[in-house]
Amino acid sequence: MSQVKIPTSSTSRQTLTQVRGVGLSFPPWHGSLWLNQPMFARKVRVEYEADGHRLPCPLKWLDSFSMRNFTNASVFDDTLPIADGQMEIGSSVPINQLREAMEDWFRRKGYLPKDSHLVLAEKMT
Repeated sequence: MSQVKIPTSSTSRQTLTQVRGVGLSFPPWHGSLWLNQPMFARKVRVEYEADGHRLPCPLKWLDSFSMRNFTNASVFDDTLPIADGQMEIGSSVPINQLREAMEDWFRRKGYLPKDSHLVLAEKMT
């Protein structure tokens, strides 16, 4: 990255950070202001029951669901897998419909056995 002077008006100049080869420019403070900030307001724990135990859904499962729904089901566009058993979701995502859709998708992919089911619990902050 390099610092370049770019005129923002006829009388002032502003320093922006330019990403080489991409052609994007950002204010120099952009990284420190937004990095490590949550994407969506709601945090959800996603677990499945197997053999009488609750286990966190692997990130692979969550990612598979979110990527599939990125183009096929707009109601679930605001879902972001964070880690095993953890997702962030937007305020308009209905949690019961999310659970049902995830269960269906995981069964079709062969991740979730027929006798298991998902448990989604919203974390209160």
